[in-house]
Amino acid sequence: MPGRFFKIIFKLLGWLILILMVVFFVIYAIAPMYDFPEYKPFSGDKLYNPYRGMDSSSWKKGNFQAQSRAWLGITNGRHNTNEAIHTVYRQLGYDIIVTSDYMKINRFGQELPQYIATYEHGYSIRKTHQVCIGTHGINWIDYPLYQNAHHKQHMINMLRENNEIIALAHPDLRDGYLLEDMKKLTNYDLMEALSQVRSSIDHWDMALSHGHAAFILGNDDAHDVFNPEEVGRVCTFINSRSIDADQIKRNLKAGNAFGARVAMQPGEDFVEKAIVHQNLPILKSVDLIGDTLTVTLSEPAALIAFVGQSGTLRRTFSDTPGATYIIRPDDTYIRTEVTFADGTMYFLNPVIRYSGLIPGQQPPATINWVKTWVQRGVALVIFIVLLLIVIRIIRPRSRKGRISRRTYYYQS
Repeated sequence: MPGRFFKIIFKLLGWLILILMVVFFVIYAIAPMYDFPEYKPFSGDKLYNPYRGMDSSSWKKGNFQAQSRAWLGITNGRHNTNEAIHTVYRQLGYDIIVTSDYMKINRFGQELPQYIATYEHGYSIRKTHQVCIGTHGINWIDYPLYQNAHHKQHMINMLRENNEIIALAHPDLRDGYLLEDMKKLTNYDLMEALSQVRSSIDHWDMALSHGHAAFILGNDDAHDVFNPEEVGRVCTFINSRSIDADQIKRNLKAGNAFGARVAMQPGEDFVEKAIVHQNLPILKSVDLIGDTLTVTLSEPAALIAFVGQSGTLRRTFSDTPGATYIIRPDDTYIRTEVTFADGTMYFLNPVIRYSGLIPGQQPPATINWVKTWVQRGVALVIFIVLLLIVIRIIRPRSRKGRISRRTYYYQS
């Protein structure tokens, strides 16, 4: 009896594995193939300053990545409660506290004016994830195994339908996004270039250098808010006169924000961390007059660096609360990095060149229907062949064969 039971279990598992293989095969088989234009650096006689009109008294500190207990504790964040997440971040002076559970919209605090529905999309083994901000529904489709640029672009395009802001999550983690991908991918808004788990500044520069106006997002991506080493390390400052969700999203998408990596001393506890956050320097102004860019701070910085095309260091200033850079004709974009004496760093969004009416507009990748249908046709042939082989293996032996063997047994 036990043997029969285990045979049934193994058979069911076999069918389950077969069904999953078929589902994965179909998902990959029907994936579209794209033509990626040869994207070029920003160009034009105009300069876009994302901080135009900013108010230095209106900075709002936010975190858009922290996971709570979800899916019966299967995913990371299983020890975090919604109450704990909000309590810890409020104590650190955060204005915008967003929980981005995996493939789940967390509704905690939805009655608050600053509530922003957000989730982290993706369950690929390479961590090719997206932070979906201002979401209107879960997209359950993903490519769980291998992902090339075509798969990634397809996912971004599908997510575009139900989300106000799409951010590429921790691109450098497990090579979820390759540097080569950053040359091609389009139709997203932000890049999580700063994260407690991984820094992806090189990916950001690669995207900017190929004319993709991706603005920065900085997040803790905390999985254990009771651990001081995981919270209050990375954040995003948004310049907004109100904590109203629509204003926050609008300024975030327009680039009127910057990412911060907050220094942490060995053994620092939550009380000490709160004091550090309370005394963070203020970005007072980012002015652009003609081709002259001027950045000023509330206190001297150990280093102010201006970075341009391909991540090239253009100019640095030391021990000063402000610096000025004259943008050269060959500068396609200029972004500013500020390092303070304690190691805290601010990463400002770039001033970019553009022409026409809207800055940073690149032609979208388009589906190559010929290649797509050729791929689907080949996949269909492979699927049919494999299905015939499986059927031949698992189908029962013919009745005629069984009768003839039984007859032979009694005759002998």
